[in-house]
Amino acid sequence: MKALDQGALRSMTLNQIDLTARVAEISPLRYTPAGLPAINLVLEHESEQTEAGSDRDVKLSIKAVAFGTLAEQVMRLDMSRSLRFKGFLASARTGKSIIFHIQDLNPL
Repeated sequence: MKALDQGALRSMTLNQIDLTARVAEISPLRYTPAGLPAINLVLEHESEQTEAGSDRDVKLSIKAVAFGTLAEQVMRLDMSRSLRFKGFLASARTGKSIIFHIQDLNPL
């Protein structure tokens, strides 16, 4: 079996999330040590999904973070409206949970 170089391996991996959700909790705006605005939030999602040929009601809450201008934009959101969030998943610093890193958001 041919070994892949790191660049080829990176191009084959995928970590993209596209989620419709509403903001359930929002923390005060903070700044990273580098001076970048950051905000922590909790998103809630509800939908009906098909799994193994059967419909299933899905509900979830996920911790999320936004940086830079997105963090400032999140502060102005109407928390009662659902939005479309795009981003990626990463381990929390503690390594005990997953954080959704928001890269884009749009109203529905």
